[in-house]
Amino acid sequence: MKDANRTGRMRDINGPIVTIELPGARSGEQVKLGELGLLGEVISLRGGDAIVQTYESTDGLRPGEPVRGLGRPLSVELGPGLLGGIFDGVQRPLEAIALASGDHIRRGIDLNALDRAREWRFTPNPALEPGARIGGGTLLGTVPETATIEHRVLVPPGIEGELEEIAPAGDYDLEATIARVRDAHGASRRLGLYHRWPVRQPRPYRRRDDGVAPLITGQRVIDTFFPQLKGGKGAVPGPFGAGKTVVQQQIARWSNADIVIYVGCGERGNELVDVLETFPQLDDPYTGRKLMERTLLVANTSNMPVVAREASVYVGLTMAEYYRDMGYDVVMLADSTSRWAEALREVSGRLGQMPVEEGYPAYLASRLAALYERAGRVETFAGASGSVTLIGAVSPPGGDFSEPVTSHTKDIVETFWALSKELADARHYPSIDWVGSFSGHVHTAAEWWHQEIDPNWEQRRTAALALLARDAELSRIVNLVGPEALSDPQRWELEGAALIKEGVLQQSALDDIDTFCSPAKQFALLDLAIEIYRSGESLIRLGVPVSELQNLPLLAKMRRIKSLYSSEELDRIQGFRDEVEEAMEGVRGEYAKQD
Repeated sequence: MKDANRTGRMRDINGPIVTIELPGARSGEQVKLGELGLLGEVISLRGGDAIVQTYESTDGLRPGEPVRGLGRPLSVELGPGLLGGIFDGVQRPLEAIALASGDHIRRGIDLNALDRAREWRFTPNPALEPGARIGGGTLLGTVPETATIEHRVLVPPGIEGELEEIAPAGDYDLEATIARVRDAHGASRRLGLYHRWPVRQPRPYRRRDDGVAPLITGQRVIDTFFPQLKGGKGAVPGPFGAGKTVVQQQIARWSNADIVIYVGCGERGNELVDVLETFPQLDDPYTGRKLMERTLLVANTSNMPVVAREASVYVGLTMAEYYRDMGYDVVMLADSTSRWAEALREVSGRLGQMPVEEGYPAYLASRLAALYERAGRVETFAGASGSVTLIGAVSPPGGDFSEPVTSHTKDIVETFWALSKELADARHYPSIDWVGSFSGHVHTAAEWWHQEIDPNWEQRRTAALALLARDAELSRIVNLVGPEALSDPQRWELEGAALIKEGVLQQSALDDIDTFCSPAKQFALLDLAIEIYRSGESLIRLGVPVSELQNLPLLAKMRRIKSLYSSEELDRIQGFRDEVEEAMEGVRGEYAKQD
């Protein structure tokens, strides 16, 4: 946008919505309001007035105070130094803010997201020489952003022309010029280590690809039963206390993505404090170094201005797309999209827009769809493959999955991990309900499982889900007339389902051994549970009473084995499998003698 630094005045203030007079104002433009310089964004133009949503509290502002247009849309700084950072909803660095203003964010504080004083070791791309044709996505060089992530410095989208010069290897700060390019009009443009990008504009790519590999989270109920592909769209809906935040934190900690972005969007401050204090202490299970070396956090708690909550998700997504363009697999976790939607509802109400379902604006569904559409696996302009996996938590009031945010999200996403208050009350964690959840990626994920782990994966998964469905039917009968009404085969079906639920699906985030489960161990546990059930089923057909099978010590050990042996001790799980076969054959031999 041109004509930056225009001035005007405020006319009316309605909470975070401010009406201003600003000559030449454009929709989406950033403005500074009042003597404090509060940050805002033009969201509507009405005659000669502009309607601004403010990302800070407007308490104390008065009509008539000055307004200044910045001439650019709400944007983020993209460059080395993002990883390991903790930002607020409009990408202000919280650690730098704490040093400048203490425990409370001073209104109007304006700090660069990236440290201008820090120098980075830049190594130019040896394939580039002056005179080469370059364009958006061309690799200029690399910077070691952390010990585990190489930052690939790319030509920003929309810039192309003839390379005039490129800086030699050396240490440069963010303001230094590392390359110059002459465009088609003959103008020379400088390129640095960082650039700005509007958060509401998706970053372009060459083409969209289908997902091919699952996102391994180390959580059995997710990876084995309801898998998510890299580049997929997922949701974790659940009522208060069902464990949404823990599920997302486990995914952030253990997923095999290259980059993790965690956006705390309107959640309680104590939950985000736990994230902010815990994550910097965690070790990366894949590199042995600190997890924050490939993680960045966006923190916008429920007591922060509601409009910044709406912006925080777009800020996180834009940074995710930036690393995707480098060819990395990024997972972004938004906790929660319900709080994001509530911000939309509040702003639309103050604007006087017609409410529809439960007071939400009519454009809720389209905004949600556009948000999730920015996820995906793509081929970048550099020819690399990168992905953004977007997983949003949803907090339906009272656990009502028919409310608008949950129902619209369910129509959009490909993976739906429905959390159950009943399972959480029964201390079954993760409380993902196998009846209400689904994944549209099973067949694609099966190709990976069959090739990398075992060709029987999909068959075992189907058998386990069928057993769990049968368990739901029989449990209703038990609740009505008692277990005595069931036959021995039916009672053994209940026992088999219990082995699946307790020995496979349950997984404690606080268990040092079981907090993460490798794909090989996941299949070993599932296969073992199914094998025990089928062996018992054949014994019951021989006439063995179900009570005798239920008294076998191996059943109790099957429930505990997930916490006894780590993912590196598969041989010991195989040893237990041999014990199971020996015990079952012993029972079979006794009844064969009686016959």
